[in-house]
Amino acid sequence: MATIHITEQLLLRAFDIDEFEQLFHTIQASRQHLSPWLNWVAKTTRPEHSLEFIQQAQQQRHNQEALALGIFYANAIVGGIGMHDWDQKTGIAQIGYWISKDYEGKGIVKASVRGLVDYLFGTIGLNKIEIHFVPANKRSAAIAEQLGFRVEGVLRHRVLRNGRVEDLVVTGLLKAEWKNRQS
Repeated sequence: MATIHITEQLLLRAFDIDEFEQLFHTIQASRQHLSPWLNWVAKTTRPEHSLEFIQQAQQQRHNQEALALGIFYANAIVGGIGMHDWDQKTGIAQIGYWISKDYEGKGIVKASVRGLVDYLFGTIGLNKIEIHFVPANKRSAAIAEQLGFRVEGVLRHRVLRNGRVEDLVVTGLLKAEWKNRQS
């Protein structure tokens, strides 16, 4: 099981089954904050939905299809981060993340994404990582830009978000580009 230590108080790790209620309550407390960006929030209406998510994430990790990790700050769940759409033949995957309202703007997401990118390039051996977001999500755009992800294109009318079809910005970062930024 992957545990990525970011700082003394901040770490990324897989959710334990018995943390489903804490995960649900973290989502519930930031429902209004998260709903504009993440369709799954509207479908997470009971603690059992978080339990099902954790169980599915464990199976996907076992099958090497995806990696869902919690963002833990001072031992509390404050968000989530992960890798999905993993194409093992090409070494490409997409990452996504969310943070609770109370922890937004503290550098936690940027540090967490940086730590996950290091892990995915260094330990998993990916060749390319993508971040996708809708144009209105300025915070995700800023994270991608600050960490060296390049806009590769805009897919017009590609995603359904809150009942509206919207464009999708696709950004990418190659392992060689990440290495050059780190040296």
